[in-house]
Amino acid sequence: MVDESKSKVMSVVKQCELLHLSRSNIYYAPVVNRHKLAIKEEIKAIFEEIPIDGAKKVYHQLKENGFNVSLNTVTSYRKELGLRAILAVREPISLTQANIAHPKYSYKLRGLDIVRANQVWSTDITYIKIAGGMVYLAAVIDWYSKAVLSWRISNTMDTALVMDVLDEALLKYGKPEIFNTDQGSQYTSYIHTQKLKDNGIIISMDGVGRANR
Repeated sequence: MVDESKSKVMSVVKQCELLHLSRSNIYYAPVVNRHKLAIKEEIKAIFEEIPIDGAKKVYHQLKENGFNVSLNTVTSYRKELGLRAILAVREPISLTQANIAHPKYSYKLRGLDIVRANQVWSTDITYIKIAGGMVYLAAVIDWYSKAVLSWRISNTMDTALVMDVLDEALLKYGKPEIFNTDQGSQYTSYIHTQKLKDNGIIISMDGVGRANR
């Protein structure tokens, strides 16, 4: 509102008086908090990689990445950025339905001591409610470390979705000894089971919708 180019016609002081502004505001240069900006950028990067993490997990990840920050600050910055964990809440009924024509495999984890990474992986599908409907989240986890090895969100719950997360996990982390799923048709399909067999992975199947008990 204050035009310094017109100062010869009307001084900046006079313009400030007419606008009821403090003259000091005209020459104030805001101080950029680069540390805060760096933390926010890291928070956004963590969210983009793993959107299901809440503030506490993001806080621990920031500490591991060398950022000196409090949990309250992380919570506050996430709120400023409009970031909220994508909560994958299991539907009351099973999301995956069995196909009687597909072969089933026995459950291999009963009584098994899981003592190392890449011993057992597991996968499952959950749904996320959004405005106007829902989308499906498929993920592969390592049972020992509880790490999410890969994940995908899709508006369709099909074989392509489960193959995408399986292929990515195998590409990034090698292969497990045992891969556990439920008996849904996506997991008993030829393309999914054959991929596991081709990699020498033991197939384990629990009851439909119960792969990650």
